[in-house]
Amino acid sequence: MCGPAMFPAGPRWPRVRVLQVLWALLAVLLASRRLWALKDFEECTWQVVLNEFKRVGENGASDRFFEQELVDTVGNLFHMLVDSPIDPREKYLGFPYYLKINYSCEEKHSEDLVRMGHLTGLKPVVLVTFQSPVNFYRWKIEQLQIQMEAAPFRSKEPCIAEEVCSMSWYTPMPIKNGSVVMRVDVSSNGLGTFIPEKRFQVNINGFLKRNQDNNIQFTVGDELFNLMPQYFVGISSRPLWHTVDQSPVLILGGIPNEKYVLMTDTSFKDFSLVELSIDSCWVGSFYCPQSGFTATIYDTVATESTLFIRQNQLVYYFTGTYTTLYERNRGSGSWVRVLASECIKKLCPVYFHSNGSEYIMALTTGKHEGFVHFGTIRDGQVSFEMLPREWSVCEQIGVTTCSIIWSDYIAGEYTLLLLVESEYENASKRFQVVSYNTANDDLELLYNIPEFIPEARGLEFLMILGTESYTNTVMAPKGISCNPYNHLIFIWGNFLLQSSNKENFIYLADFPKELSIKYMTRSFRGAVAIVTETEECVRAGTRGDWAQGSREMAPQRKGRGAPLVPVEIWYLLEGSYRVYRLFPSKGWKVHISLQLMQQSSLYASNETMLTLFYEGSKLYQLVYLMNNQKGQLVKRLMPVEQLLMYQQHTSHYDLDRKGGYLMLSFTNFCPFSVMRLRNLPGPQRYTRQERYRARPPRVLERSGFHNENSLAIYQGLIYYLLWLHSVYDKPYADPVHDPTWRWWEKNKQDQDYYFFLASNWRSTGGVFIEMDSYDKIYNLKSAYELPERIFLDKGTEYSFAIFLSAQSHSFRTMADLGTVFELHSQVDVGVVLADPGCIEASVKQEVLINRNAVLFSITLKDKKVCYDQGISGHHLMKSSMTVNVVGSSGLCFQETHAGARMQGNLMVPVFIGCPPGKRLAFDITYTLEYSRLKNKHYFDCVQVDPEMPCFLFRDIPTALSGPRGPKGPPKTQPSTSCPMRARGSNGSVWRTPHAMTMFPKASLPLNSSSRCW
Repeated sequence: MCGPAMFPAGPRWPRVRVLQVLWALLAVLLASRRLWALKDFEECTWQVVLNEFKRVGENGASDRFFEQELVDTVGNLFHMLVDSPIDPREKYLGFPYYLKINYSCEEKHSEDLVRMGHLTGLKPVVLVTFQSPVNFYRWKIEQLQIQMEAAPFRSKEPCIAEEVCSMSWYTPMPIKNGSVVMRVDVSSNGLGTFIPEKRFQVNINGFLKRNQDNNIQFTVGDELFNLMPQYFVGISSRPLWHTVDQSPVLILGGIPNEKYVLMTDTSFKDFSLVELSIDSCWVGSFYCPQSGFTATIYDTVATESTLFIRQNQLVYYFTGTYTTLYERNRGSGSWVRVLASECIKKLCPVYFHSNGSEYIMALTTGKHEGFVHFGTIRDGQVSFEMLPREWSVCEQIGVTTCSIIWSDYIAGEYTLLLLVESEYENASKRFQVVSYNTANDDLELLYNIPEFIPEARGLEFLMILGTESYTNTVMAPKGISCNPYNHLIFIWGNFLLQSSNKENFIYLADFPKELSIKYMTRSFRGAVAIVTETEECVRAGTRGDWAQGSREMAPQRKGRGAPLVPVEIWYLLEGSYRVYRLFPSKGWKVHISLQLMQQSSLYASNETMLTLFYEGSKLYQLVYLMNNQKGQLVKRLMPVEQLLMYQQHTSHYDLDRKGGYLMLSFTNFCPFSVMRLRNLPGPQRYTRQERYRARPPRVLERSGFHNENSLAIYQGLIYYLLWLHSVYDKPYADPVHDPTWRWWEKNKQDQDYYFFLASNWRSTGGVFIEMDSYDKIYNLKSAYELPERIFLDKGTEYSFAIFLSAQSHSFRTMADLGTVFELHSQVDVGVVLADPGCIEASVKQEVLINRNAVLFSITLKDKKVCYDQGISGHHLMKSSMTVNVVGSSGLCFQETHAGARMQGNLMVPVFIGCPPGKRLAFDITYTLEYSRLKNKHYFDCVQVDPEMPCFLFRDIPTALSGPRGPKGPPKTQPSTSCPMRARGSNGSVWRTPHAMTMFPKASLPLNSSSRCW
């Protein structure tokens, strides 16, 4: 398609007459030949919906996830399984929902595809990841996953065919106490059609209930089913605020003059428009002046259990009904108004939880100007405290009048970062950054923001030292944001300042001072997206001028003649100094042209962006599209990598004459051609991930299709597997780490007998339960990428290597006096640590001259300094490691079947402290030895805990022996912290073995080198 035959002849194709858009498209097509080759296969995608227990097999059925009680519908089935390895006397329960799985490909009927996939051996593999709860005082912190194989099931709809017409795959949708946020990853077993892995958010919605007519309705208000264009067209974009990775339900307001919000429990894959049932009061007073009243919901914040909104100066909250988190009576019956006597001008979110709680901040005006109302949410209970506790911020920084315009909370440091506007006697205004410690009530002035924007003089960035020259443009700060992992702080307004230590700030000159930032959204994995204030409905046209946001096609503001400039979206990699404009840009222009050629349904001639947000490491837009007077609200991916790649190719290319043809050549600014990660260790030791595997029971039917009974048995088996895991949830370790061994320990010897019955179609109940199909996985392999997070504790090391294939000849020789020549690479790697006092990194370089490549071996190590004797998983310190290939930020991309991926910048969060999954192991041998040497008598436990096994030993009474304790075996309460060796009050020795590996039996004698696992 893009070969030399398509090139125009030189003399007959004057260079100056080539349209810019056509050259841009041609440049993209030529640069993406490898990507086109990767997409020769059909583009197929997984589809997942929830079905209630009673609606399995119904076509088109889709249910909402709000039921949280287990169902007792499978017990009778297990009583029939007398020839199975399970114990029918045990209690088996089921979950209220199943996952129904299908897939679709371009321009093909889904039912035909699913049948074809089943006949070719395709089976979906479902991985459910349970998010750890906020309140670790009530629930255990753990990284738990369960991997299930989907079971084929025929539709209940009438069918003429003898065997199968319509079918789907089903797996149970498990529920776990303490988790309301679940990630569902669906992948293929490797047979049949190639379908890329896809992730779904399947969260519990605690704001739904059944009414008297058995219909599902919202508890926060009334659902509206008609999304009128006037609710969305031309309105301003607003940020999506929520606790990162913890909020099951997201909420978005901002619809003008209406009490409407958008709510979703699937991260806007599905959504509902809800009119909130609030009183809409408006109370004006001398300390809270109001120039007007509006019903608009301005600020919305979602936490794990509670929703917050602000309307005018009023703040409300609503607590959902989550029986998996707390008692049922904690849920709200109506919206609760808080801070009723205060004049609230803004809500500020806190993105991360800490100390078992979530937080929110309310900024006041009027009588309590200079104070912050600091809210704490735990188990659905909300409380507010006014900070500072004594003197206001204005009084402590020595000004008569001030206003807090933004606040950010650094949970790990118990610190509020306040952006303060101060007014002095000469009517001048200045902005400061103030730090307030909530633990000791200390306030400190950190930084005085310059009055004017610095003159960068062509530089990408400028260190603010006070000696630089300034422009005439006044700095207008609007917000402050801190990443708790890398401690990078941004102050934003009509400028961008960044700092990593709260003292020295750098001015990023690429962002134009003529614009003003409305909000920033951060992935907290190294990427930042920026939305400017100059935003309105973006109108599109087929000629491409709409993609540039031309003023001719911008809507007119009512009552004014000047057209409005559309929104601009900018992008920044944390740690770098280059700011990229994504929209409008040449890259966006090319992207839209390609989307129009493909007739994509995600783009329209008239569209309005409602919000911009990160989901993991991917950036998404929520956009309202208008096509032929019909509106549609869609969630679409913001292709950051594609836009940057298109912009690079369309801005840097040359036309060289080769004979009678003009040849396109591109400038590649990436310092390497190939980047791969190597020597990655097994992830479970560092991620603390615990994964169970479960396959459906085999059905004794020739077609292989399951029925309702076999699916119900599958439910019960998944429930019992998770129940065994919860029973194993103890502060000490069993001789065997796999809790499933208790399940089969009495029947494992009869495994061949059960197989004989099944192979002769004689198993009762029509199913065969394989004992080997339910186990715990200990040997997960690395996915050739850095893990989502790693835990380090007491000198733990994490090592890996980066292989970089250099561009052309990137090596040079250097010789020192008296030494031989040494080969050096011009490809360099830098490692940035957020807390170098707590962790350290070493980099070893190996030049592979025969492969024109270089191998960097990187080791990250904990210094044994920054940890606490805390309970496993509690009070972990947030940190991070960032690896940068020098000169690669925003310039290096890798083509994959899933699209372009940015390379050269890697960031992994690091948690320092006692990691989740650590358990104490009782060492009988060393306890006996230690007791003989140190103890002449034993002591009874001060606090008896039946979950803590004690070792009873006897001494020969001596004259020094103390009084005997009460009858019964004495019990020792060991420390439940994470020391490498902890002694109880009678000398009992406990150890912390690795929770992911087997360890020796406690009764065996251990040498000194093996006493700590």
